[in-house]
Amino acid sequence: MAVIVVIPARYESTRFPGKPLCLLKGKPLIQHVYENSKGARLADEVIVATDSETIFETVLSFGGKAVMTSREHPSGTDRVAEAAASMDYDIIVNVQGDEPLIKPEMIDDVIGLLDDGRASIGTLTKKIKDLREITDPNVVKVVFDREGFAFYFSRAPIPYHRDEWKNLERLTCHVSRVTVFKHIGIYSYRRDVLLSLSKKETGGLEQIEKLEQLRALENGMRIKVKETPFETYGVDTPEDLERVEKCLSSFL
Repeated sequence: MAVIVVIPARYESTRFPGKPLCLLKGKPLIQHVYENSKGARLADEVIVATDSETIFETVLSFGGKAVMTSREHPSGTDRVAEAAASMDYDIIVNVQGDEPLIKPEMIDDVIGLLDDGRASIGTLTKKIKDLREITDPNVVKVVFDREGFAFYFSRAPIPYHRDEWKNLERLTCHVSRVTVFKHIGIYSYRRDVLLSLSKKETGGLEQIEKLEQLRALENGMRIKVKETPFETYGVDTPEDLERVEKCLSSFL
């Protein structure tokens, strides 16, 4: 099956305008994401979908491919869907434009999840090792069944370890005594699933948690999850740049 990686990148981020163009190790952030995505063995093509002519021109300047999309999209998924609608690919992978630490192996893993014909969407997870992430609402948690199909995603600590957690404001147990998985926000979609999902109305759970993947679950779509050994950090604020740059330095 033909596979394309689409990287949504908008200029007007609420917390960090111009984020995709910020330099890391002398390269724009979006270039790191693009080049890492190009390393995926199972992807036939990589393209950036943006609403910014500046980002568009930047991608072209380093030899990448890009398409212009609407400025009106409420989410990256909608931007990816617009780009995918005009392309003839069986599987579309959504790699976030602010994930410069993304590994090619992670992309191959989410593509491979769709070998299971029961799965509509593939994504990744990682066991939490830092106790603080369990109660951090910016770290999305996921629970799934024995075959890897997601039950639910939440900003809350799930599953709730009743015998260990007497007070969530003062967690004292060691992470080795509890098992909580965080969601890594990379997705593979069957093309028809992505186009259908982008047309669905926002459901109650998505409105409450502000998590797009809940729209898929609310509409009966099955999301298959795989644990990854790789850690990745997105860039949401200027402060995140320093942490990510240190990580990049350790890889070089």
